[in-house]
Amino acid sequence: MRRRSSRVGLVLAVAAVALVALAATAAARTTTHTAAPITIGWAFDSKGAMAPFDGPALAAAQLRVKQWNAKGGVDGRKLQIKTCDTQGNKPPVAKACALKLLAGGANIIFTTCDVDLAAPVVQEAINRGVLAVAPCIGTDQMGPKRFGPKGKLAFSFGNVAQDEGSAMAQYAWGKGWRTAALATDGVIVYFKNVVQAFKARWLQLGGKVVDQETYHSLGGNDVNNAVSRLNNVKADVIVTSTAGAFGALSTLISGLRSAGNDTPVLNSWAGDGVYWLPKSPPVTNYYFVTYASIFGDDPNPAVNKLAKQVHAATGGFITGSAAIDGIVTAIKRAHGSTNGATLASIMEKFKGVPTLSGKVSFSPTLHSVFGRQYRVIKIQNNKAHLVGTVVAKVVPKI
Repeated sequence: MRRRSSRVGLVLAVAAVALVALAATAAARTTTHTAAPITIGWAFDSKGAMAPFDGPALAAAQLRVKQWNAKGGVDGRKLQIKTCDTQGNKPPVAKACALKLLAGGANIIFTTCDVDLAAPVVQEAINRGVLAVAPCIGTDQMGPKRFGPKGKLAFSFGNVAQDEGSAMAQYAWGKGWRTAALATDGVIVYFKNVVQAFKARWLQLGGKVVDQETYHSLGGNDVNNAVSRLNNVKADVIVTSTAGAFGALSTLISGLRSAGNDTPVLNSWAGDGVYWLPKSPPVTNYYFVTYASIFGDDPNPAVNKLAKQVHAATGGFITGSAAIDGIVTAIKRAHGSTNGATLASIMEKFKGVPTLSGKVSFSPTLHSVFGRQYRVIKIQNNKAHLVGTVVAKVVPKI
């Protein structure tokens, strides 16, 4: 009887030990799974035309990741960013970057701030069901419009061109300007869409378009011809959308001012920053709309602090922080899931999601932001300062 009791006790003890071991193993697996970081793979341009936009956005995102991780991450999981340099967004290099990041376990892919240049990265991500995010692409093509059904997985935290051009028209109208000459840089779709949106909203407001010119930056030789024609037109404002890093902006401004034409020039966020300014003649009577002021006079003190920390070249830096906040919001609402389709469905329902850049909204048709407040900066004698803010009241069709 005692031997039998001893055997039963031994069996129970062994079973108990086994159960404890199984529980410990299961707990270890659960802990490992829970602690696995959420990996953002970021394909960025450090050397080419997009470097003034990609670099500051990435720097701001890295700071925001540190802040979230200091709070415990997202549902107990830390965030991490793995980068790959597209070296000027050369398509083969960009594609190789995307494949490298995806093979390295990226849960979400971030890409450069132009939809044409981002396309190789976006395509590789969405083909694998992975969410593709740009901090500051500004067209409605970052979504199904360009990438078809799989484009449901593509989003940008940049302001959509229709919204930006509309805000520019609204600001110009508020300044009392009534006639506009349009100068379209045809090198990328964002530039073209902004001017198209300005025109659509300008005509709605009752403005008159007195001239329309087209030129091409990034090696184009027709800028001076456009300037010559603009100098023969009387307008209250000259409207364009182009970037200093693309080469044509300084030629455009210098050509106007050298001829004694001091007509105000109004540019999009692409024309942000002072890195491109020519020394002579100095830039005068030049305006642009942007996400945030980098000149220490933004209405939000937290924006001024971050701009100084990341040495921002343009106000687009703030979209890097906003993109991280948006992704964190989506993952939390998905109860920790990083599944691309799940996150996309949630993000399409974003309505006024708070970020440091302002409130972010998307829709099933617009996967870039609309309704956010713009800062308006004026450069006079090569000195930049904030002169106002504006929110688009209408998102026109173009």
